[in-house]
Amino acid sequence: MEHHHDHEHHDAGKMPAVHHHDHHDHHGHHHHHHAHAIEKLSTIYIVAVALNLLFVIVEAVAGFVGNSLGLLSDAGHNLSDVFSLLLAMIALKLAASHATKRFTYGHRKASVLISLLNAIILLVAVGAIIVESIQKFFNPGQVSGDLIIWTAAVGIVINGLTAWALSRQQQHDINTRGAFLHMLADTLVSVGVVVSGVVIKYTGWTVVDPIIGLVIAVVILVSTWELLSESLRMSTDAVPEGYDVDDIQNRIQALDGVLNVHHIHIWAISTTETALTCHVVIPEATMLEEVTDRVKDLLDTLGIHHSTLELETRSSHCHDHDCC
Repeated sequence: MEHHHDHEHHDAGKMPAVHHHDHHDHHGHHHHHHAHAIEKLSTIYIVAVALNLLFVIVEAVAGFVGNSLGLLSDAGHNLSDVFSLLLAMIALKLAASHATKRFTYGHRKASVLISLLNAIILLVAVGAIIVESIQKFFNPGQVSGDLIIWTAAVGIVINGLTAWALSRQQQHDINTRGAFLHMLADTLVSVGVVVSGVVIKYTGWTVVDPIIGLVIAVVILVSTWELLSESLRMSTDAVPEGYDVDDIQNRIQALDGVLNVHHIHIWAISTTETALTCHVVIPEATMLEEVTDRVKDLLDTLGIHHSTLELETRSSHCHDHDCC
């Protein structure tokens, strides 16, 4: 909690500023819902990790048996996806971590750092695909047909299912979006392998392989860029995507009993939770509870469940130059 005692100045005979500090956790339903969502997402992650790990093993074995470097390197790539799924799963646990005396928000912010790491891993993967595709232009490798096509087809099913399961959850959490992008990228790569395998098998046109590779790289790059920039914004305490400070300020000011709102700060506590602090000027101290409830209810509808409000009366004078 923050205390702003340096902002207030009480004149004799004037009503003092009313402080109201409240870390809005009395809405139990939100936390219950949040816990349920995390549980559901954890289950999706566990199934996804198991499926993808199994696929890596199958692909590696097929690569050894069929003597295919392509399949072996793809198995390596899919292993990095298992790693990114595990990272997102860890981030999920961190985002739900409880406060301690040292970490008063728990380890929630670490979930933002993990999304940043995941975006960087995706960029490295894109770089690898681009380099590999360019090399294939100059010396097209032998794409041995059926084994690769069938293994990649299995990859489409497994990665596609994982991506589909995560896509239903990804709008709530940037880490899940990162994991979703990894899986989508993999599905696209597998589709590319199947398409180029089929085309090469029936036409012998080997240049289709690197062309598809580059197209996939561009698709992944565009979506990863958004993930990277959002992670960077969150890690520097910028206002999270989808929130407009002016709009929120106007909405609070439009509430009954609110004269003015200032000192408004909005930032991400974790990849799934947003916090807000502000000063609210009210006509008189007796309106403290009802105005607080109104502001809290409004913020709840906007998805901000952690707010610290400081309520002060018009007669209390604010020293800060950008205060009122």
